[in-house]
Amino acid sequence: MSSEESPQITRRTTRLSAANSENAVDSSKSCALKPLSVNDLLYGNSPISLEELISSFPGRRGQIIELMSLLGPVNSPMFPTFVYGGSSTGKTSIVLNIFRHLRRPFVYASCITCYSPRILFESILNQLMLHRKSDSNGYSSIKRCDKPSDFVNLLREALSGVIGTLQGNAEKAGSKKAARWPNGKMVYLIFDSLNLVKEWEKSSTILPFLFNLYDILRMPEVGLIFISNNSLDTYYADTGFVEPFPFHFPDYSEDDLRQILLKHQVNKNLYSSFLDVVLRPFCRITRRVNELSTALLPLFKKYCEPLGDLGAVPNEDMKRKLYGHLQRHIAPSLNETFRVSAGLTSGASRSKDNERKGIVKKLEACTSSNELDFHMSTSAKFLLISAFLASRNPATLDASFFDSTGGSDNRKRKRKSSAKSLEQKETAEQELLMKGPGTFPLERLLAIFQCLTSVAEYSPDVEGQGNRATMGDSGYIGSHVLLQLSSLCNANFITKGGSCPLEGSTRYRSNVSEDMVLKVARSVKFPLSKYLYRR
Repeated sequence: MSSEESPQITRRTTRLSAANSENAVDSSKSCALKPLSVNDLLYGNSPISLEELISSFPGRRGQIIELMSLLGPVNSPMFPTFVYGGSSTGKTSIVLNIFRHLRRPFVYASCITCYSPRILFESILNQLMLHRKSDSNGYSSIKRCDKPSDFVNLLREALSGVIGTLQGNAEKAGSKKAARWPNGKMVYLIFDSLNLVKEWEKSSTILPFLFNLYDILRMPEVGLIFISNNSLDTYYADTGFVEPFPFHFPDYSEDDLRQILLKHQVNKNLYSSFLDVVLRPFCRITRRVNELSTALLPLFKKYCEPLGDLGAVPNEDMKRKLYGHLQRHIAPSLNETFRVSAGLTSGASRSKDNERKGIVKKLEACTSSNELDFHMSTSAKFLLISAFLASRNPATLDASFFDSTGGSDNRKRKRKSSAKSLEQKETAEQELLMKGPGTFPLERLLAIFQCLTSVAEYSPDVEGQGNRATMGDSGYIGSHVLLQLSSLCNANFITKGGSCPLEGSTRYRSNVSEDMVLKVARSVKFPLSKYLYRR
């Protein structure tokens, strides 16, 4: 780098990388940054081809092509689009790289960093008005904006300026600099992690406002894209708005995960033989790429320990040897994914005894009719039991079942009842049986889970050794418990439905049978019949 040059720090550079770049030069030179232009509304330094885009995201060719068709040709108006799917399914990365391929200008605002309405509004205005926070302006925004009404007026003004600049560039399309200019005169607003807005204090007004923004602006040159982890039916509002077009990103299949994990491996044959052993059991727990990469990294190192040359292509004999070396590490690693020690489950202790005896059997051969034929952590088992009880027991009986004595105070339930009350109970039970499993909110599930783990022969504090406990003495529910709930939903043990119009919270339903839950309860020595409501 010459003495006259200074590193360019675009708006999309992170604060950490920007700080490192500024520390590398003198403070007087760091202030001599080039002013921002409409070119800074593009993503990436250079566009990528469609083939590069599709090859960068294995298993997402259909989503990429369909999303590009929703964006339409250059300068074509688009209906607001709602992109949703589970975490780590490639939603944000694919959307941003599609805009890099199309070379269209957009403004990106993540509700993770923009954690309040004011920060969200000012972040969008700063990008559209080409304003960079620096020492010269006291790291302040170009406009202070707290109210949605003020934001609409300032947004119209900023969008009109950008659209006018883009139209002027389009008239100069024959010049040599046109290749570096944005393509078209459309401007897109991308709101990422929209599900976090529901946790804001003014979410009841901000969410309908964002969904109505397209109708409020009435500017065909503006496109809106919302990205969320939750489906559109969870955003219930009584104010009324035109629902955006929903676009779903499904979870990766096992073959897609294999392609993604193999993409950056040096010895693909060796890693493919490793995935043949571990990928399927881990996919039953999680299908998130980041979690799988983290969990499989230490296992792959164990898998390669007998090898002297990591570049060798293993044959069948070597694969069997490597599998035998890795086998004893798989079950503890599965438990570690759920923050659970392998010694907490009876199935793990039986596997250790079998290893000492040198017996290698299939899972189906070593399990009886009263035992589970699949792996599940202890915390997940208690969550499954809690969900079953929440679906089968009436909510009005929670106080009697899950009191301070752990449901052992039978005197409360053996009080004499009148004939009318008994008849009402029988009628209610018959209606409950006809309706099937009921729905329940997350708060009730976590409350039952806390009660069960407090009275059972199981302490969540033990499973959280070395990490944050699932529930400490203060009743704190760790985030990994919610992760286990998400995994149970992905495995279809629990169904996640829409939100209740009155409560406004997401509701769940247990899908497992009573026989299945009895097996789970026996595996953790939990007295299920003591807490199950029967006539």
